[in-house]
Amino acid sequence: MQSAKNRSSLLRNPGLQTLLASLICVALGLLVGYIALLIINPAGATEAILDVIKNFWAYSKPEKQLKNFGVTLVTTAPLLMCSLSVLFAYKVGLFNIGAAGQYVAGAGASLYCALALHLPWYLCLIAAMLTGALLGAISGCLKAYRNVNEVISCIMLNWISLYLVNTLLTKVKNPTGKDTYTVASQSAGSMLPTLGLNNLFNQKNVTLAIPLAIVMCVFIWILLSKTKLGYELRATGLNKNAAKYCGMRDRYNIILTMAIAGGLAGMGAAMLYLSDFEQWAVTQASVPAMGFNGIAAAFLGGLNPIGAIFSSYFIQHITRGGANVNMNMYCAQISDLISSVIIYMCSFVLFMKQFMNRRLDARQSRKGGHDA
Repeated sequence: MQSAKNRSSLLRNPGLQTLLASLICVALGLLVGYIALLIINPAGATEAILDVIKNFWAYSKPEKQLKNFGVTLVTTAPLLMCSLSVLFAYKVGLFNIGAAGQYVAGAGASLYCALALHLPWYLCLIAAMLTGALLGAISGCLKAYRNVNEVISCIMLNWISLYLVNTLLTKVKNPTGKDTYTVASQSAGSMLPTLGLNNLFNQKNVTLAIPLAIVMCVFIWILLSKTKLGYELRATGLNKNAAKYCGMRDRYNIILTMAIAGGLAGMGAAMLYLSDFEQWAVTQASVPAMGFNGIAAAFLGGLNPIGAIFSSYFIQHITRGGANVNMNMYCAQISDLISSVIIYMCSFVLFMKQFMNRRLDARQSRKGGHDA
């Protein structure tokens, strides 16, 4: 009897529930992806899904493995920041679907400061954070003073940001193509420092962004869990009227929350573009997926800043692994299909946790009735 009670209490542990729910959703996502591969071409389905899971382990040479591991880490850092943006707002009762637009704004600000103004990397990084924070604060003001749903205002600002950034960055576009200049070719001082990580991974784009993103995770965890400000922000999210009655500045807290969330997403964009991993295409007509993928990473990580580190890496691991699929057997979009299915399944983490709690409650109720 005591052993059963111990198992029940263990299964109610939020951390364990998040881990189990995440593993179930990941397994379901991989299963659906495998079924899709079987339908398209069963001959290479098993090899393809294993290539997706292996990612850099699919290469035989250690130096090749290390280099591709570095590439995965480079793309993990901005996703992690977008994940922090989403979960920070969610902890305060707000749904920041505008992380995508704030990411775009951060990319525009950092690239313009680097390519047009030739500012040092830390000023470019700060500019990206402030621009993303400004965009988030706009949604926060609309929510605080006019009760405009933050989802609606964020969606509209996503597209406004995209077209404004496209227009702004035409001034620093390479005339021979549709992309902006590389940062290294125009302003080497605007590149994020590598701290020797580029030599470790044999990948020039591995920079300060990776340890900095982890530091930001710890900072956000401390802010939300261990500080007075974090308590006030969470209290405002749980019950705005009660927080106001207790003397908390409810409107200020809402605006501050969205500003911090926007700053995190903007910082994520700077981490990617100031490493020269890719350039901005000024003709693109869709918002980059990084901000939206941050939603999945946040929920897969159990809305915990530390959990977001592992979930963000996993999503990028699967996404990068999809590039190893044999394109002679499958179309070029198959890797996107597999990663998209897995990301979609990740959104069911909270549902799985609720399902487990309902099952535990039902089992406890039956045992209580039997004992009576």
